[in-house]
Amino acid sequence: MTFLEAPIEKPKGPRLPEWLRLDLPTSSAFGKTQSLLTDLKLHTVCESAKCPNHWECWSKGTATFMIAGDRCTRACGFCAVDTSKPFPLEQDEPERVAEATKRMGLKHVVITAVARDDISDGGAEHFRKTIEAVRSAVPGIVIEVLVPDFLDKDFAIDCVLAAKPHIYNHNLETVRRLTPAVRSRAMYDRSLSVLRKVKEKCGDTIYTKSGIMLGLGETPDEIREAMRDLRESRCDILTMGHYLQPTLKHLPVVEYLHPDIFEEHKTAAEALGFLHVASGPMVRSSYHADEFQLPVRH
Repeated sequence: MTFLEAPIEKPKGPRLPEWLRLDLPTSSAFGKTQSLLTDLKLHTVCESAKCPNHWECWSKGTATFMIAGDRCTRACGFCAVDTSKPFPLEQDEPERVAEATKRMGLKHVVITAVARDDISDGGAEHFRKTIEAVRSAVPGIVIEVLVPDFLDKDFAIDCVLAAKPHIYNHNLETVRRLTPAVRSRAMYDRSLSVLRKVKEKCGDTIYTKSGIMLGLGETPDEIREAMRDLRESRCDILTMGHYLQPTLKHLPVVEYLHPDIFEEHKTAAEALGFLHVASGPMVRSSYHADEFQLPVRH
């Protein structure tokens, strides 16, 4: 056997357990969703972040819209969204998101965005315009926003709140100890401050929500600490899902956790007083968001 004929050894990582293996759906709705998004030139976190659930969600005719472009100013160790200099905001994007929401017949829409630290308000005004356009196009719809930390700027937070989304979601992502390695520029206490400010400003007229990834090497005690910190910030809703390495350049999975572990954490979170807890290997911030069935407060 010559050198060129020799088999190439591929690096071996932890074997993906059965509970994290998915069967791809074959529904024709997937193609329809893809065509609609392409037609309206919209980005989704489903594609840009390589979400493992995007086949299922698109096949059900749902998607999480990602506004303000597909280029992020941060380089988080877990996230597959491209990090590079962003393009200018597209002024007609709010109307295109609204049109897609209407065509898809959504009753609960989730709108997120890349971090735009290159803009003074972090893209908050763009969020406001998008929320208002969606509400105008689909009256009565439940609107959830998954926002960056806006560097904890009050005027930016106030701008989004002025549009009155029903759910204000900002992810803590991980435990305090791992934050510097997992999140680019983001700070554990700053994220808690953002959630706390929303409650201070709006009280019970808005739900706050946050999410944590598991499998990055956190300990059970650290997870409990993060839960308590979120509750002390008056966070209402918690999601916990398993981190999956999107590419080889991203942080590796330290440990694959069994679904029973997620159930244990869910029980602990509910005992702390969260109004709703979604916990499981495939749970993501906006996955099955419309199943929360929380009463609308305004």
